[in-house]
Amino acid sequence: MSSSPTSGAASEVIAAPQRKTPKEAWWYLGPAFVASVAYMDPGNFATNIEGGARFGYELLWVLLWSNAMAILVQYLAAKLGIATGRTLPENCRAEFSRPITIGLWIAAEVAAMATDLAEFLGAALGFYLLFGIPLLPAAIVTGVCVMLILAIEQVGFQWLERVIMFFVGVIGVAYAVEMFLSKPSWTPILKNVFVPQFHSSSIYLAVSMLGATVMPHVIYLHSALVQPRRDPLDRKEHRHRKMELVDVLLAMNGAWLINSAMVVMAAAVFFGSGIHVSSIEAAHDTLVPLLGKFAGVAFAVALLCSGLSSSTVGTMAGQVILQGFMNFRISIFLRRIVTMIPAIAVIAWGLDPLKTLVLSQAVLSFCLPFAMIPLLILTRRKDLMGMHVNRPLTNYLAVLATVVILSMNVWLLFAISTGKS
Repeated sequence: MSSSPTSGAASEVIAAPQRKTPKEAWWYLGPAFVASVAYMDPGNFATNIEGGARFGYELLWVLLWSNAMAILVQYLAAKLGIATGRTLPENCRAEFSRPITIGLWIAAEVAAMATDLAEFLGAALGFYLLFGIPLLPAAIVTGVCVMLILAIEQVGFQWLERVIMFFVGVIGVAYAVEMFLSKPSWTPILKNVFVPQFHSSSIYLAVSMLGATVMPHVIYLHSALVQPRRDPLDRKEHRHRKMELVDVLLAMNGAWLINSAMVVMAAAVFFGSGIHVSSIEAAHDTLVPLLGKFAGVAFAVALLCSGLSSSTVGTMAGQVILQGFMNFRISIFLRRIVTMIPAIAVIAWGLDPLKTLVLSQAVLSFCLPFAMIPLLILTRRKDLMGMHVNRPLTNYLAVLATVVILSMNVWLLFAISTGKS
């Protein structure tokens, strides 16, 4: 991009953009991969494994459509950040009334706490399964490791991005191994990916899988992650927006494949054998005699990498939420220490980690509209977005996604109130 301070020179560059080399194109990739970590966090492990173990391949379609919504929502969040130079929470604080802003902040913090609980529990379980460390000390070790990962940002934010992308790669390789070892049946897989079906007994897990796939806290975070790559001299940011779309497509589809692999593995190994899985530890312990010790190690490594990376991203998201909505900043390390408390309390009280993880994902699904609705309102405003304003089709799809999520939540409330869930 041009380094000229004049808008005319920048406009000329936009009108006739220089051909980017692969190395320069690679420079744009990263924000969506950081955000995608939240789409394969321990909450996904819990819901995907339970979904596959209880209903086989039946709920694979939920992941496909959740991923489509995730692509749309994450792209809109990134586009808002690129067009305005502000995060979603900052835009909400600037454009909405104080009471609405406070309400949105509370919903965002609830979402951040729910997801942080899942991520922290998952990493602690990973340490326990790999090294036999009891859960309570493992939770402390998790907190220390996450703070060390966060400290990498002091060297440079892109180094932190690379570390998180490495974790994503490890998770992907681990589940490729699990898929290979489980030898699934591909015909029912393809059918259930594209043919929706669910009933009252599976609605709770379907909503939980939706909540685990489309994550409210990374909607806020993604609008912040694109900021370091903005060029203040390029007022149109065409290339940035297009490359971020590529970033989103690569990262979200990768997360979808990993999530699908979790369900497929659980369906092939547990559902196919009529084995009831009551906990993540039981899933790990059952894999070893069925598929071998290597499968158990791959499962535990993936869970640990998922928990550490997503807990890091969750802490970053919490910082963006607090600073954006309330214009208040605390040390990210202090926030990490404070948000460890709920997870440590769950472990100390001996609550079931799997049930806690699944419940946290249902909570996230209920919080999701409080992020999606403001995002849709803001990105459809031409006075705010300029040439990046949503097209009519984009608005229609975003409204449809929000309606689907709200409908599933209402169905879940009905199923719970009538004792059918």
